Amino acid sequence: MKNQWFEVLFGKVTVKVTGRGIERFLNILTRNGFLLWDVKRHGTETLTFKMKFQDAKDIRHHARNSGCSISFLERKGIPLLIKRLFKNSGFLIGAALFLLIIMLLSNVIWEIEIKGAKPSTEYQIRKELEKMGLEPGEFQFLVGDVETIQRKLINNIGTLTWVGVELRGTTYHFQVVEKNETKKRKKLSPRHLVAKKEATIINYYIENGQKVIDKNEHVEPGQLLVSGEIGENGQTKLVPAKGEVWGETWYKSHVNLPLKTNLKVFSGKVKQKNSILVGKVEIPIVGFGNPKFKNFETDKSVRKIHFLKWDLPIYYVSKTIRESEEITRTYTYKQAEKVAVEMAKEELKSNLNKDASIKDTYILSKKIENGKLVMDIHIKAIENIAKSQPIKKEFHE
Repeated sequence: MKNQWFEVLFGKVTVKVTGRGIERFLNILTRNGFLLWDVKRHGTETLTFKMKFQDAKDIRHHARNSGCSISFLERKGIPLLIKRLFKNSGFLIGAALFLLIIMLLSNVIWEIEIKGAKPSTEYQIRKELEKMGLEPGEFQFLVGDVETIQRKLINNIGTLTWVGVELRGTTYHFQVVEKNETKKRKKLSPRHLVAKKEATIINYYIENGQKVIDKNEHVEPGQLLVSGEIGENGQTKLVPAKGEVWGETWYKSHVNLPLKTNLKVFSGKVKQKNSILVGKVEIPIVGFGNPKFKNFETDKSVRKIHFLKWDLPIYYVSKTIRESEEITRTYTYKQAEKVAVEMAKEELKSNLNKDASIKDTYILSKKIENGKLVMDIHIKAIENIAKSQPIKKEFHE
């Protein structure tokens, strides 16, 4: 009967009995199934014993029938603790609410501090942060992590070279490095403009220098287009040639395009689940149950929850579950031919300057091989073919 776990779980009471009928009282309790232990005499008419807390309230009438009086000396165990908690529930609820409010306020964004940015750039940064949901009054665990915020700012604001993002307490700190303004151009040294690839000249704009080519002229790589030596009759001087020479260039592209392809795509159905993670126990707060998707992919974000300046072993978990499905994409011969040409053009565009353009495409050969359309495509492009070349001494001796 000295099982401590038993006493803690069910609670125990130490009972003091006085009177001449204490033996009769004990016998009555035993016959009625009451569990007693640690029975001790303290003189001829006094004894103490221990019993379960829940049975204590049922022994008073047995004591009166036996001519004894009882008193409870000590109460211990979980049932007693629960009873006291209920008795003081108002205080406990108030304390719990107070701690909850402090924890919530510790996870709110109270301030955004930006250093190193001009007023116009700071305005842009704050606008971008608002789009991300990062503004005073929002919960920290509902916005992206520091790395995501940093990447989006640099990608969306062209004037930023670098931005440091740090969360300290309830304040986000941004340290900004802006791109230097374009400095006054240095004086250029004398130079020619030469062709950087084979082309047929279709247009030009010469800002400085002597043109030595004409429209529709075919040029080879390295051929002089605009001379940096101007003047005549021995009265010449060297200048930095400047301008644009537009030419028609040619490329050959080889494309392999499967006529049938298995793809994984999203159906558009999404389930959002939010939960609190304590240790290994995840407590759902939004989005109960598992999605009824046969195939799906999950994006998961885990953010720490703070209490004042301390990180708690509690996390806010956000899961976005997207239904996915397998589809088979099938092209007809004509469709595949059209797609292959577009693929070749897009691949070429990615390797040309932004101001270049595609003029024409010609299919050189096409065939079906192992379930694929194999094509060789000739592409005409229009691009600026001029590049600078420093003038060597022999040009002006």
